[in-house]
Amino acid sequence: MLPALLLAAASSASAQTVQDLVAKNLAARGGAEKLAAIHTYVTKGELRFPGDFKLAYSETRMCSDPKTCFDRVDASLQGLTLVQAYNGKVGWRINPFEGRKDAAQMGADEARSLADEAVIQGALLSAAARGSKVDYLGREDVDGTLTYKLRVSQKDGTVYTYYLDPDVFLEIKVLERRTIRGSEQETETDLGDYELVNGVYFPFSITSGPRNSAPSDKQVITIKSAEANVPVDSAIFQMPAQPSAAPHPK
Repeated sequence: MLPALLLAAASSASAQTVQDLVAKNLAARGGAEKLAAIHTYVTKGELRFPGDFKLAYSETRMCSDPKTCFDRVDASLQGLTLVQAYNGKVGWRINPFEGRKDAAQMGADEARSLADEAVIQGALLSAAARGSKVDYLGREDVDGTLTYKLRVSQKDGTVYTYYLDPDVFLEIKVLERRTIRGSEQETETDLGDYELVNGVYFPFSITSGPRNSAPSDKQVITIKSAEANVPVDSAIFQMPAQPSAAPHPK
């Protein structure tokens, strides 16, 4: 009987830890009321790819609730603009760097990835609303910081691991594991330079790449300006109509 009681006590303590850590992260970001009040979030800055290729970068997110979100990313270089967007149902892209001028629909796996990116609250703070499970995984050292680890398991099988700073409880690293075209992929993202936007803290430095890859193999987004609750035309998220084929000569 004693082992069962100890197991129950440990399970209760773990649940309490999850609730406490999520609550502390939410408070650190700015609180539930301020975060829920943000329905559009527009950033502009620079995207640097491996090899030191630098593109002008902008991203527009729009959410009526954590389950209904849209996203669009524009990255421009020398008059060419790569576009990736999610309209609430499908994802699409225009990639002139690969010689494509017309919009092409993304596969379902890639669209889900962009759909998750669209959520302004992020996977951890939207977990309850989206039916995701959150578990406490203990502590782990990240570059000399003994972080708290929280795992977010989504219904589609995607798993995020959040590493929270023990002093301010903001996320400093997120590990993402998802299946793309039948292959499991892991991406790690380092977050920093948090700035206050409409009473909510957002990271202005975002470095991401394959797990355990060298810094030189990662992409870096540096946000230079951000606005919340600015008017956004929902038409920007919609996939452009494909040009009709030219009629055959008679």
